[in-house]
Amino acid sequence: MNSIETFQKEAPEVAKAFDGLIDALKSTTGLDAKTKQLVYIGIKSALGDATAVYYHVIMAKKLGATRDEIKDTVLITLSVCGLKGVTSCLPTALDAYDNAK
Repeated sequence: MNSIETFQKEAPEVAKAFDGLIDALKSTTGLDAKTKQLVYIGIKSALGDATAVYYHVIMAKKLGATRDEIKDTVLITLSVCGLKGVTSCLPTALDAYDNAK
């Protein structure tokens, strides 16, 4: 069981509320879906969350993001948190992109 499944099983009401929040964020119109995924990748990279980066890269690629857009999104975190995001997330991001169908 992965961490999301554990969350859903152990806290179903909270998971349902979280899903509602995500649905509400998806429905906003200020940014297109691809740009939202790139923002998530940048934020998660700055936090060093390679697992989240992996999944958001796959979603971004499905929405038309290029490999260079993914790479630049991770690299821009250098100005925010130094090497942490790049060293912990760039390999994962590029691997996810290269292997996503």
